[in-house]
Amino acid sequence: MKRRPYVAGMFYESSPDRLRKQIEECFLHRIGPGKLPEKVVEHNIIGLISPHAGYMYSGPVAAHGYYILSKSKKPSTVIILGPNHSGLGAPIAVMDEGVWEMPLGDVDIDIECAKYIIDKAPIVTSDELAHRYEHSIEVQIPFLQYIYNSSFKIVPIAMLMQNFEAARILGEAIAKCAQEHDVVVIASTDFTHYEPVEKARAKDGIAIEHILKLNAKGLYDAVIENDITMCGYGPVMALIEAVKKLGCRDVKLLKYATSGDITGDYSSVVAYASLVFLKE
Repeated sequence: MKRRPYVAGMFYESSPDRLRKQIEECFLHRIGPGKLPEKVVEHNIIGLISPHAGYMYSGPVAAHGYYILSKSKKPSTVIILGPNHSGLGAPIAVMDEGVWEMPLGDVDIDIECAKYIIDKAPIVTSDELAHRYEHSIEVQIPFLQYIYNSSFKIVPIAMLMQNFEAARILGEAIAKCAQEHDVVVIASTDFTHYEPVEKARAKDGIAIEHILKLNAKGLYDAVIENDITMCGYGPVMALIEAVKKLGCRDVKLLKYATSGDITGDYSSVVAYASLVFLKE
């Protein structure tokens, strides 16, 4: 089974050469890390939160996470969690076989890890439809290919159901998988959508505070109580629940910015953040 790219040519360039150049521009952007990835192992990274808007808007913020990920040991498999924007498919859906066709080359699904997670978390279903028109996972892959080439596999998991209990069950299954396999976990989310920048920063500050404290339930309650339009809080909660069981010792906010930092219009912004989860 081959999953073809859905947002190539829209969210990111479809030409391999132009895409590589676009990714490099994200790294070198004034709100990006300002330098290209380095192949020096200095960190032990077990998780990453990364945005998923078009590269023009969120690419420089995403580049902060992928820059530090490039300085960690390359995993065999990347488990990528994203929200399900299309509403299609199973409540929590994994593609457990096949290949993702991308402009920079094909990426195989880790069948063993995918089926392991399904086995450990009965709420997870094998479902290709949930991924067919979903961009939140897809936009992470070119960055991964840029720093790793294509010598890695993925386990894509789309979450339509984003309550705390579902995230806890999924996170525990991912942690068990990570204890037996060489993986890094990425949670894909944007933060506040279409609010004035002052309100966005205030609301997102509450959410980020809970993430830095590895408080998944607190994040869930804050999102509901403060009407925070963070689209991927389920993936983030699942990531938090996983890394707590994997010995996460530190969480760092690498970059927070908004679409206003690109367009100059701060009256109605979408917000992006990159955070990294480190292990001893």
